Amino acid sequence: MIRESIHPKDQKGAPGFYSPAVKIDLGNAEMIFVTGQQVEGNENGEAITDDIAEQTESVFQQLEKILDAAGASMDDVIKAQIFLTDMGDFPIVSEIRKKYFAKSKPASTLLEVNAMTRKGAKVEIEVIAIKEKK
Repeated sequence: MIRESIHPKDQKGAPGFYSPAVKIDLGNAEMIFVTGQQVEGNENGEAITDDIAEQTESVFQQLEKILDAAGASMDDVIKAQIFLTDMGDFPIVSEIRKKYFAKSKPASTLLEVNAMTRKGAKVEIEVIAIKEKK
């Protein structure tokens, strides 16, 4: 088994001892595990916006960049986990989610949590993708 850490060129360094994504060679395909993404932080490390739609769009854009760096796309996502601090935000997040997962329609889990690691963040999304080798 070959394991590769994925680091998009323009992404800031991960603040902990982890990779933004890990790609595993399965022989005829590659599986990509993407770390949960939250809205970017300002100079104080707090969410750059408190708008749930803006945060969700930002998170999906980050996921796209990471998957692209791994040679995959949102169309390759097979599993998504979405964490919200307020289940009342689900309808907004769901509409944005539909746009990004229009083709892949991954298996999904949605959970409400008390807080995120970034102050002011309201949504975190992590994904698993499988990309067939050509």
